[in-house]
Amino acid sequence: MSPQLALDLSGPAALPLTKRLVGSIVREIQRGALAPGAELPSSRELSRSLGVHRNTVLAAYRELIAQGYLETVKARGTFVSRKIPASEASPGPSCVAPLAIELPPLALGPVGRVHPEELPLLGGLPDLRQFPAAELHRAYRAALRSAHELFDYGDAQGHIRLRKELAAHLRNQRGVAAHESRLLVTRGSQQALFLAARALIGKRGVIAVEQAGYPAAWDAFRVAGAELVPIPIDKGGLVVSALARLAKRRKLAAVYTTPHHQYPTTVTLSGPRRLELLELAARERFVIVEDDYDHEFHFEGNPVFPLAQKDEHGVVLHVGTLSKVFAPGLRVGYAHGPRELIERMTALRAVVDRQGDAALEVALSSLMEEGEFGAHVRRMFRAYTARRKVFFECLERELGDVVEYEPARGGLAVWARVAPRVDVQRWALRARERKVIFQVGSQFFFDRAGGDHHARFGYARLNEAEIEAAFRVLRLSLPKSRGSSSCHEAGVDRSARGARKGIAKKVDL
Repeated sequence: MSPQLALDLSGPAALPLTKRLVGSIVREIQRGALAPGAELPSSRELSRSLGVHRNTVLAAYRELIAQGYLETVKARGTFVSRKIPASEASPGPSCVAPLAIELPPLALGPVGRVHPEELPLLGGLPDLRQFPAAELHRAYRAALRSAHELFDYGDAQGHIRLRKELAAHLRNQRGVAAHESRLLVTRGSQQALFLAARALIGKRGVIAVEQAGYPAAWDAFRVAGAELVPIPIDKGGLVVSALARLAKRRKLAAVYTTPHHQYPTTVTLSGPRRLELLELAARERFVIVEDDYDHEFHFEGNPVFPLAQKDEHGVVLHVGTLSKVFAPGLRVGYAHGPRELIERMTALRAVVDRQGDAALEVALSSLMEEGEFGAHVRRMFRAYTARRKVFFECLERELGDVVEYEPARGGLAVWARVAPRVDVQRWALRARERKVIFQVGSQFFFDRAGGDHHARFGYARLNEAEIEAAFRVLRLSLPKSRGSSSCHEAGVDRSARGARKGIAKKVDL
């Protein structure tokens, strides 16, 4: 389709109309409105829209072709040249005037992306090769064929079929007394966190967060206007006594926590602290925003039920996602909680995002009704169990002399303490140059003031062979020890490692 051109033919009367048209088209190319390869209108079409003779347009096109700005393709038309003359190369978007006002400061973390050629040792990334594409395609087509109302405005709270299935899932798998009327379907858990913060804090409010913690959640809360206060984590999870001291000093709107597999440390909030937290929230009247991160994958012992399962006072907003199970590109999350809060979040959602993808929601509800969702989770559990075994073998074999860790009972990553002699930032950069990615610990702390000697390694995205290859690269990427010129780089005597093999190594949080 030819672009709509805003051509200005004004100019001195002595300047021929053809020259004015040539200059106007060149200016459009230079400012980026006409990109290389863009198709121009036919001479007949452009002459009609400009109210000039067709011969004027033909003459202008001939001159621009001679100068190298345009080119013709037989039986197709006239196009902007792929190679603009070097002396007149289009500066592109940079020639657009900058914003006339100064934007307020906004401290947000970068939006990361994994490239296909990279080997990501990252938690939270499912293996897309295992995605049930054929099943979803079938369900999506069936949804589009059978329900014309999906093309109309729908329920901002989410399609009722998916809400019913998610509520049943929470009842059957997580022990939550869930009901579809108290459930909001969102575009991923990130949207749910933003809406929760916006609903809870009004113009300003305080939200307590875990440290180390989940920076993407912090960003959602900050954009919503919240003041964040970090609460420490130890081997028992969130230090509830520290939260209680904060609640005495400040009026809290909420606390955000990942109690099942804490992000990033993977520790589980202890039973006594769970009860303390629920009682504290009821007494001090704040909401617990519970992110049920990675609850589907618990490998040792019995999985722990969520805080929402024990909520007797209406203080827990339970947040989850299907994106981590299926694929991050399928933006489907949910929030379940007190009716008044869900209604407020739904109203806010309708302001910025009228509704979700109704056809996708119906397709996913079909997969859940047919048992395909549960079957997919079981398939992935088996695959991740095998990968987890290889992952810990590689971690011990390749990095056993430079990291200490507590094998996580659940989740798809491990939090490791790195030997002080290793510069973790430099190690991560060297590994990334070799297309292997892991997360440095400092990114999970406020102002990166902590976690300098920690790293987080995940394994879900990679198969067994890729895990082996990634760890070989990690070993090769180790920088030399600080203050050392040893040819063993950051390692210690590797012969001593065999004596420790198979022993779970404790790590200080």
